[in-house]
Amino acid sequence: MSLTAKLDQIFVLLQHWISGFFPLWLQPAVGTILAVIAIVATFPGIFAVTTVLERKGLGRMQNRLGPNRVGPLGLLQPVADGIKSLTKEDIVPASADAVVHFLAPVVLVAAIFLGFAVLPVGRNMVLMNMDAGLLFFFAIGASTELSIFMAGWSSRNKYSLLGAMRAVAQMISYEVPLLLSSVVAVMMTGSLSTVKIVEAQSGFTGIFPHWYVFTPWGFAGFVLFVIAALAETNRSPFDLPEGESELVAGYFTEYSGFKFALFFLGEYLGMLSIAGFGITLFLGGWGAPFSFLGFVPSWGWFFVKLFGAIAFFIWLRGTLPRLRQDQLMNFAWKFMLPMTLLNLLVAGAWRFLGEGWSRWVVCSAVLLLAYVLLGRVLMRKQNLGPRSYRYAD
Repeated sequence: MSLTAKLDQIFVLLQHWISGFFPLWLQPAVGTILAVIAIVATFPGIFAVTTVLERKGLGRMQNRLGPNRVGPLGLLQPVADGIKSLTKEDIVPASADAVVHFLAPVVLVAAIFLGFAVLPVGRNMVLMNMDAGLLFFFAIGASTELSIFMAGWSSRNKYSLLGAMRAVAQMISYEVPLLLSSVVAVMMTGSLSTVKIVEAQSGFTGIFPHWYVFTPWGFAGFVLFVIAALAETNRSPFDLPEGESELVAGYFTEYSGFKFALFFLGEYLGMLSIAGFGITLFLGGWGAPFSFLGFVPSWGWFFVKLFGAIAFFIWLRGTLPRLRQDQLMNFAWKFMLPMTLLNLLVAGAWRFLGEGWSRWVVCSAVLLLAYVLLGRVLMRKQNLGPRSYRYAD
């Protein structure tokens, strides 16, 4: 095995080396436990780094410093936040359902961790290589809506319940286009396996990769997936369930201490999970962006793309204002859903039109025309005009 191949498979080789110290019948279980430990250690670590990057990045955008007191350049701020959450008093309302109130954040984090099991973070680096990996990911992701409703209902607080209802309505509305935008990758691959979806994009034409995002249906599917993912993870500009000016803090108003920290962790892990899934579906997963960069370890490319997605999410949060609730729901059902359904037809047409420029022209024209027409229909009754300001006497 060459040095490049060893570096690419270093974590797989390490797993096999450690498992080799155990009896043969126990080695599969040990290997699985090691993979679970790697997931549980890696992604919360990325979460800690992301919180610093986000606060520093937003501070830069808003002409301020951000965290700069704990450790060099404020880099130990996540450690301080973790200690504070662990030592802060856990207050539960007297009228709350204590059992459900406790289980809600635990269910949320557990469900999100399960989603990482089918994400191939590198060549031969996936916990469960399931034939129906995509279905497993979405089935597990749907359970997060239950945990959010559990949090709002068990708190016995009207603001918490309103926040939970808004969150569930938003997540159900955008889960439909999120799932449909993923189907185009399944159609072209012919499999629901996340590993096979990545392998189908591993080829090159010259130096350029065969990523699905470089096709009309793939680009449209990727854009629709990103928008739906932002809404599904309650990220700006779709962070209405946590509208401070309207709902105090949304469904976790009555949470404090470590339970609140679990919700905070779950929100960011959900962002990392769905970003990794988008990378798997449309950006070649662990594949290199150019053929001459194949010597870089596959897991390195996956995490480079993941940090690029994180930077994009941070940039959007510092740039876009929050939508209104009616705008949010209209956009989901009147624009996102029709576009994702049309994209399925375009992907089918792409498959059967054959090679050549004709399918590029036809598919691009159909998608562009639909984008313009649906946009006009959505904005027709808005009656947008000059904004007028009224001041109290």
